Amino acid sequence: MPKRILTGTVVSSSSNKTIIVKVTRRVKHKLYKKIISQSKKYHAHDANNSFKVGDTVKIIESKPISKLKTWMVINDNQENL
Repeated sequence: MPKRILTGTVVSSSSNKTIIVKVTRRVKHKLYKKIISQSKKYHAHDANNSFKVGDTVKIIESKPISKLKTWMVINDNQENL
């Protein structure tokens, strides 16, 4: 199975080598058929501590790095994994 790639916004970068990324997606409500926004936060590995709050990043699934981190930040030149 291919690894998922998500795009989101950094909401926290206070931890060392870890950022928290908020990914928002739009879905249709089952009953009311209205388009709503759902968001989820992911802990991602940032090896260089290069991303700050407000940056838009792409994250990719990886093997578990710690209890909460199972995502890694990817650069634009690493998209073809």
